[in-house]
Amino acid sequence: MNATADPRTIRIEHDYPATAERIWELWTTAPGIESWWAPDGFTVRVDALDLRPGGTLTYTMTAAGAEQAAFMEGAGLPLSTTSSKRFTVVEPKRRLAYTTLADFVPGVAPYEFLTEVELTPTGGGVRVTMTVDAMHDQEWTDRLVAGRRDELANLAALVG
Repeated sequence: MNATADPRTIRIEHDYPATAERIWELWTTAPGIESWWAPDGFTVRVDALDLRPGGTLTYTMTAAGAEQAAFMEGAGLPLSTTSSKRFTVVEPKRRLAYTTLADFVPGVAPYEFLTEVELTPTGGGVRVTMTVDAMHDQEWTDRLVAGRRDELANLAALVG
């Protein structure tokens, strides 16, 4: 995790041996998202995708691994959750930003947090810089960061 000027944001960077076009396709199409988006032990199904500023991505994430299912049940969370993201920036092959509705935390009022993704060509491929807002507390922020790191590793395995 890299430090950012705002302590309420986290920045994660990862280099990929792929073109910006390929990473963009994997990040912005239903088949692409379903191929890597979920953290280990989970699956993702895209329910709706409208890739434009103001458009939304709706997907269902399901705990598929035994360890993940046990964690979800132990935390009082359902095995499947449907989530929505609203795109705020769509600059093909360069930049994507979206808010996520966090309406899945027991006892916490729903709120939105922002994720920004920048693709920067490098000599050997593309660097993805992801900046995410912290969540309502440190435990959930740590879970978010671990999930994002896991997702980026899944993307690396797919294109590497």
